[in-house]
Amino acid sequence: MSDIPSAPATGTAWDSPSRDARATAEETRAVSQDARAASATPSGTGRGAPARRGPADPVKALMHRHRELCERAVDPLEIAAGLEAHGVTDRTAARFRHRDVFSLAEELYARVPRDTETALPARESPAPPVGWALWALLPGAVGVLAVTGAEAAPAGIGVAIGAVGAVAFVAALTLALRRAPLRAAPRAGLAVRLCAGWLTAYAIGGDGLLADAVRGGPDGSWPLNPAAATGLALAVAPGIWCAHLFSVRTRRKLASSRGLAEFSGRSRPLLLAVAALFAVALAVCLTGSQLAYGAASVAGTAALGILLWLARLLAAHGFARAAAKVLAAAAGAELLALCCVFAGRLPGLSLVGRPVATAVQNWGAGALPAAVCGAAALALLVRATAVLARASAHCDQ
Repeated sequence: MSDIPSAPATGTAWDSPSRDARATAEETRAVSQDARAASATPSGTGRGAPARRGPADPVKALMHRHRELCERAVDPLEIAAGLEAHGVTDRTAARFRHRDVFSLAEELYARVPRDTETALPARESPAPPVGWALWALLPGAVGVLAVTGAEAAPAGIGVAIGAVGAVAFVAALTLALRRAPLRAAPRAGLAVRLCAGWLTAYAIGGDGLLADAVRGGPDGSWPLNPAAATGLALAVAPGIWCAHLFSVRTRRKLASSRGLAEFSGRSRPLLLAVAALFAVALAVCLTGSQLAYGAASVAGTAALGILLWLARLLAAHGFARAAAKVLAAAAGAELLALCCVFAGRLPGLSLVGRPVATAVQNWGAGALPAAVCGAAALALLVRATAVLARASAHCDQ
């Protein structure tokens, strides 16, 4: 997402594979050894001074360990972001007799020689591909055509049109995301896509199935929610545009920030503002879909849209495992609610389905996805404000 030539972002063990976590731990231990050597090196050389232990210049050892990062950096903040990605904190920098990581990065930047003829140019926001903004409109157009065709056709043909339209929408969404700021590694985003597919399918047909199941059905087919399908499809374009806005503004703040703490303080309000902007755009899309296809519960669909956007944003910045865990928890909760209702019909298990049935009878079937997706979206928002405020999260993936 950014032009910082440092190591990929590494979060906690929750976000990274065990191999990356072990590599980060080894790097942190190596830096801590240099830091302890710096603390043990006396500042004076009087008769009563203790003997020197470790290297006389521990910063030099750190410089050699990250020499490639220091040579390629175009400013000290890039080095600071790389050090942060490898587990160097302000407390570690204090052992090197520096007030913070950025001050340590400034010394490394000043001490590493560079070839001025081959030095990288100053960091600028790269111009996006010309057609990515238009590709972002494709999923919405395909979704509207598919739902409209399925609604207008007879029952039997409508099912076939809906199935073909669903496949076409998935293809259009894949093409749009691969050409947009929300692109993520295929393997890293596989679990995210599977859970997102289930949650989207539930938003389209889950409420009708749950309501019929509580009443003793379903007897044949159950009602679907075309407004949710078209609203989520139309929201893909503003979701991609908002992600691009966040990426561009973050790079500018990264270039103009004086230190990691300053960047974190400026990036968190930016993330919240962009998330609020997407929420407004999503509400507009859902309202338009309601006007076109009839009124329906939008609270659960709105919460799902925000949840999917945050999950994809995290996956695009290298935190796919965190997004997948939250999406899996939300999908599992919705599936468990359906299973409880059907299991409650078995002899002796009536109490299993009673809580869900009572909630549906009192607040409607849409209360379940609204509560589940709303809580999951809040959890991801908290996570995103923590990890996306790190400079290392915006390194090249």
